[in-house]
Amino acid sequence: MRVLILFTCWCVLFLLCWPLALLALILFPLIWLLSLPLRLLVICLRAILALVEAILFLPARVLGFKR
Repeated sequence: MRVLILFTCWCVLFLLCWPLALLALILFPLIWLLSLPLRLLVICLRAILALVEAILFLPARVLGFKR
């Protein structure tokens, strides 16, 4: 469904301003490739924060605290 909406928006943009639509078609893969390292950084950061949270809450779990 999301792809269909994106394609429809691109078709409307192509009808209104075709150079901008072609530029968007060319730049989209490049922007996606540039964002991959940032996504990996976010995944690593979330994993580190989850590890710190698990370490901090370990004594409470051992003592039997329930949320």
